[in-house]
Amino acid sequence: MRSIIGIGLGVIQLATGASLLLVPKLFYDLVPGVAETGPFNPHFARDAGAAFLVAAAGLFWTVRDRSAWPAGAAAAGFLGLHALIHVWDGCAGRESAEHLVLDLPLLLGFALLSIWVVWSARKSHLQGGFDA
Repeated sequence: MRSIIGIGLGVIQLATGASLLLVPKLFYDLVPGVAETGPFNPHFARDAGAAFLVAAAGLFWTVRDRSAWPAGAAAAGFLGLHALIHVWDGCAGRESAEHLVLDLPLLLGFALLSIWVVWSARKSHLQGGFDA
């Protein structure tokens, strides 16, 4: 189960990162709520795309080799901080309540699932158990 969820999360981060790197304006225009965050900045979008690709790599590596859980922890850290930034912006009034209601379950869900994937990989690695 950990592997399936980790791969699924990795694919989502890979798609997000690739979109931000290859077609940042299209991502900005099509993804609901993104334009709400401010004017389009192609350099910043590509920077964010790179971070999402690194998160994907960390998740994929952790699924492939549970001893790579520190790479997964970095991925989970990014996803968690990304979700918390949205919470912070929502509390500060920089994000609409409608956007938060749609966005946060997804972003917090990805963060929490990635933490679980990494935690279970770490636990399995330290106990010398089998991947689940």
